[in-house]
Amino acid sequence: MLKTLEAQLLKQATPPALKAEFAQYDFERLHRFCVLIYVASICIWLLFNLIVSFPGKQGFTLYSMAFLAALSINAVVLAFIRQARHFQWLNLVFVLLIGIGIRLMIEGLPLELRPDWLLLGASSILYSASVLPLRRWSFFATIALTWVILDPFVMTGISVLELRGTMLLVYALFLTALTLYSFIKLRQAKLHTYIMSKLLLEQAYNDTLTGIPNRRSFMARANERLHARPREPDHYLAMIDVDNFKKVNDLYGHDSGDEVLKRVAADIREVMAGFDYARLGGEEFAIYLAGVRRDDVQALADRLCRVIREAATPHPVTVSIGLARVGDSDSLNQALVKADRALYHSKHSGKDRYTFDE
Repeated sequence: MLKTLEAQLLKQATPPALKAEFAQYDFERLHRFCVLIYVASICIWLLFNLIVSFPGKQGFTLYSMAFLAALSINAVVLAFIRQARHFQWLNLVFVLLIGIGIRLMIEGLPLELRPDWLLLGASSILYSASVLPLRRWSFFATIALTWVILDPFVMTGISVLELRGTMLLVYALFLTALTLYSFIKLRQAKLHTYIMSKLLLEQAYNDTLTGIPNRRSFMARANERLHARPREPDHYLAMIDVDNFKKVNDLYGHDSGDEVLKRVAADIREVMAGFDYARLGGEEFAIYLAGVRRDDVQALADRLCRVIREAATPHPVTVSIGLARVGDSDSLNQALVKADRALYHSKHSGKDRYTFDE
């Protein structure tokens, strides 16, 4: 079953909105890792700068301190960034700074050593970028920027026509292709995993017929509200049952019954926006109302009954509602029992009404 779902998923084009959602999720999950990569890159650059400066007798110049400060500021800014789209541009600034820093550092080496060190610097940048949560355009820009700055054939005295130059070119092309392929495949795998996880979670916590949360989701959210501290003033639990629903199924068929459930769910979503609601199963729904007064609950229940009763539909229905205040010492199951008891009174005293459990 999982392979079938995965095969169907791979055939579908991913909407841009979902890609943007994944990019934000991926960045949030790897935010600390990104900061670690930046800090490690700065440390490695500083180490080689010191090696070139002192044993190489070049001296640690003001340029070195300026680049160190700029790179450090970049890393600090990253620590406070929370949007993936901002990171894409910040990373290009970081690549530009560290690329120029590497280039200037390597200029202090003998001419014959520069091509190899430039290639090593470029490979380090590309490998680091390939594991970062970048968008495709940002990674392509990183590749272009890296080779423009760290071109091993510029100011090195080596020609592509030489044997050594040809070998460097072939290795550079191989390195670019390898990192590009790795980045695309890794990003594709993470995107598909994210979509599959999102799909499975939606199926696990949403009711497939009505599109609103299901019992599992409601119990988790309601328990979270119930145990929240500090607790909001008053909590109420509502149990809702569609009146005479069996007759709708028997007279008009299950398709018509499904349409009735969808419409009732849509009305609950509209009237109870801001609260936790769900379809518990069959024609039964529940709502957890946190931080409300009794008068507000009464007004909402009255409005919901009216909206469902007055809806222009081929198969009009009404609902009965049971309401219970959730006491400070009540468990969720105890509150459900009280609301169900109130629902029983609504069903057996005329329907199309709400009743409080006193």
